[in-house]
Amino acid sequence: MLMAKWPPLVFTGLFVLGLTACDTTPTLSLKTTPIPLDSRVLILAAPTAAKPVEVTQPIFVKAEHGRLAEVAVLGPAGPLAGQMSADGYTWVADATELAYDTTYRISAKAVDSRGVAKTVTDDFTTVSPEKFFTGSVSPLPDTAVGIGTPITVTFDKSVSDRAAVERALVITTPVPIEGAWAWLTDKVVEFRPRYYWPGDITATVSLNLTGVQAKPGIYGVGDSQSVVKFGPAMVTRVNAQSHQATVYRNGVKLRVIPITTGKAGFETRSGIKVILSKERTRTMDAATGGTDKKDPEYYRILAEYAMRVTYSGEFLHAAPWSAGSQGEANVSHGCIGMSTEDAKWLYDQTILGDLVEVVGTSVDQDLGNGLTIWNQSWDEWLAGSSAGAVMTKLRD
Repeated sequence: MLMAKWPPLVFTGLFVLGLTACDTTPTLSLKTTPIPLDSRVLILAAPTAAKPVEVTQPIFVKAEHGRLAEVAVLGPAGPLAGQMSADGYTWVADATELAYDTTYRISAKAVDSRGVAKTVTDDFTTVSPEKFFTGSVSPLPDTAVGIGTPITVTFDKSVSDRAAVERALVITTPVPIEGAWAWLTDKVVEFRPRYYWPGDITATVSLNLTGVQAKPGIYGVGDSQSVVKFGPAMVTRVNAQSHQATVYRNGVKLRVIPITTGKAGFETRSGIKVILSKERTRTMDAATGGTDKKDPEYYRILAEYAMRVTYSGEFLHAAPWSAGSQGEANVSHGCIGMSTEDAKWLYDQTILGDLVEVVGTSVDQDLGNGLTIWNQSWDEWLAGSSAGAVMTKLRD
């Protein structure tokens, strides 16, 4: 804090005895010598030199019993911009981020009601981090993704102050969307909306990490932005009981596809899945899942238009060998099979991250076997968050 003290007005004097030529009566006069006045203005400033300052610390200067005339805050890169209030009582630095481990000097001049000026200066130094951390965003901005895709941020250091880091991650969208960050590990956090993403939007992800501590002494460095593009709202709803898959784009029904799903002992999992990868052709070998080649259930096939939805090996794909059962019975080893024509059409319509909702089987989707976040209730998802639910920032 910069402070100025002021004493009362003081005069010093000498008694002088004088006589005029025509006057025999002595006169007594007081000859005064005024002491220069101190300014009565009090100048307050923050931050001060008392301890290292966080780089996001607001900077202000305030005058009491007077008005500010000049204010400068100087660092190695030059003066910081700021604004003086209309009444001259306060100066505030523009929103800015200071540099780490750097000394700044505040210099302020103020004038009291008598016109007496006072100038004060003070230095402060910002914190010196022990280490730095950064983050990276996926999906990358090059290609649009489906509305089932979460936004993932991966950090290069483990995070203990999760709430502070979550608050530093800001998503901007054209419409407000309720969502939350949830931690997969101490280095990976994902954001999903309460409901699916809207189709055909872009989201800007801002990592405002400067000044944020992942843990004591480890500070974020380098704010960044990344853009995530979401394609149309493509949802394929598979009903294992009716043996049909109904495909929707932005809520409009496009096609009903006869399908077959897993037979007894190989049931397709019921739940919400996300297309993880697409392959024009894929060799599917039951031996990769542990099936002996002598087992009657062993198979090795070349499947066209394969769209993976679980890590364990569930796909949507062309299955011309089961054409007689499609729309009638479930005969596969867990995949969702359809005609080559329908598989090609679906393959051409979908992108990674599109949703596949499966109902009508006796086996539920296991968490972690694919991108399975939509199988968690909203309360379950929030349990993985430290800062809780948020609304995305509305784009200007």
